[in-house]
Amino acid sequence: MKELLTIRCKNNSQKRDIPVGSSLEECYETFGVDMERPPLIAQINNKVEGMHTRLYQNADIEYFDITHPSGRRTYMRTLFFVLAKAVHDEYQGRASVVIDIPVSNGYYCDLKLGHQVTADDVSRLRRRMQQIVDAALPIRRHEAPTEEVKKMFRDLGTRSKVQLLETVGKLYTTYYEIDGYVDYFYGAMLTNTSQLTLFDLVPYYDGALLQLPAADDPDHLGELIRQDKMFEIFREHHQWQNILGIGTIGAFNEAVKNGYANTIINVAEALQERKIAHIGDLIAQRKDVRMVLIAGPSSSGKTTTCKRISVQLLTHGIRPVQISLDDYFVDREHTPRDASGDFDYEHLHALNIPLLNKHLAALFRGEEVQMPHYNFQTGQSEDGPRLQLQANDVLVVEGIHALNPELTAQIPDNMKFRVYASALTTILLDTHNYIPTTDNRLLRRIIRDYKYRGCSATDTIRRWPSVRRGENRWIFPFQEQADVMFNTAMIYELAVIKSQAEPILEEVREDCPEYAEAYRLRKFLSYLPKLSYDSLPPTSLLREFLGGSIFEY
Repeated sequence: MKELLTIRCKNNSQKRDIPVGSSLEECYETFGVDMERPPLIAQINNKVEGMHTRLYQNADIEYFDITHPSGRRTYMRTLFFVLAKAVHDEYQGRASVVIDIPVSNGYYCDLKLGHQVTADDVSRLRRRMQQIVDAALPIRRHEAPTEEVKKMFRDLGTRSKVQLLETVGKLYTTYYEIDGYVDYFYGAMLTNTSQLTLFDLVPYYDGALLQLPAADDPDHLGELIRQDKMFEIFREHHQWQNILGIGTIGAFNEAVKNGYANTIINVAEALQERKIAHIGDLIAQRKDVRMVLIAGPSSSGKTTTCKRISVQLLTHGIRPVQISLDDYFVDREHTPRDASGDFDYEHLHALNIPLLNKHLAALFRGEEVQMPHYNFQTGQSEDGPRLQLQANDVLVVEGIHALNPELTAQIPDNMKFRVYASALTTILLDTHNYIPTTDNRLLRRIIRDYKYRGCSATDTIRRWPSVRRGENRWIFPFQEQADVMFNTAMIYELAVIKSQAEPILEEVREDCPEYAEAYRLRKFLSYLPKLSYDSLPPTSLLREFLGGSIFEY
């Protein structure tokens, strides 16, 4: 008689005895779960696993579809796999693809075909991808000794995967196969190509844009919105990485192993300082600018960006005067509420916009203004200091809403200089595995909240979806209106963040729903070495989160 396991399914609160070795896919059929959309991924004891996974111990399981972040990531990875296979099939292994830049509600794919990419090339690949999907090919999961997997990828000429596997130190490695084509991916895959029900591949710049189902409406593709400035800032950082000869984590790890860590840090910091100096130059060149607006999502480093730009303005003989948008919060009882009934401090109208515009107009007329001060303990607006601008003063305003036109609607555009700052991670795990920029910011926020706000990683992870919804509504729609974009991420930072983030993430209890995200982040950080932040300059933007900054916060 076959040994049985006791499995509890959270989707329908049922408990069943399941044969040892059953896959998550088989368990789903056994439980008869009724989901609006088919399951793509599951959690086993709060750890995300693919539907290929087989069960060998008692467990709690929960299935997720494409509307869940883990399901969406799995769908996306599988789509990358199918595109890579299509490139291989159509060009007989003589071409490759780099899954490169998250932009325009999709992913820019750098097609290395040996010639200039044409619309016909993109159409040809789109057709081949659809053929692979229509063929309903099984996606097979394999596990083998890492030395054998490295040899396999070395023989296939995929250097970035070999470099990555050589640095992570794992005895066994999981890889996937579609009809004889093999690839390595960070994270689980779907079980069959037919599960990719919606996608598109269209020409974009000198490559292609891979479009995915919209996060908030997975029955339709995300709208293709041109993000030329965002695209160019990614391209600029790729040029910087070319200076260092480092584009992937495997190459980074190899450079660190060979003793180049300090060089990487110094060059990355110098390039960032050069960019900030350039922003200062641009502001100084526009003689009519009286106001610098700095916006960006959570943990993008807006505060340090504000302070470093202010230093650059002083070198031009311009005196920066900072105003905190937080002081313009309305009294708590007038704060908008979100769908859960909680105060929504990220809502635009949590700010007293009429008062802000009244004060700005008065300041620019040379009048003295009684500034407000928001008391976070009482939730009330109080009188703050009095302020009057001098002839050569420039207001520097930092906040998530700074680029929203409604915020400063009464101020002429020629008086404003807009800066969008965000941590746009440009280094890749390997050429088919990108690193989400949101993971970079989440790790920063986990450290900052823990060190300076008394919040656990569990608390930060729990609130993160709400933060992301606010960003999608109030920040991202206005980012292309910036006069300049500033990428606050640095090529080395995840290795420096690792030393502080790992012990905080390890405190998340396994029985908490947030454990799955903490475990995923820890697994991701395992690909990186630990670098000390002692060698970072005191003006480094990362010190806003890690500590030891020369600036006061």
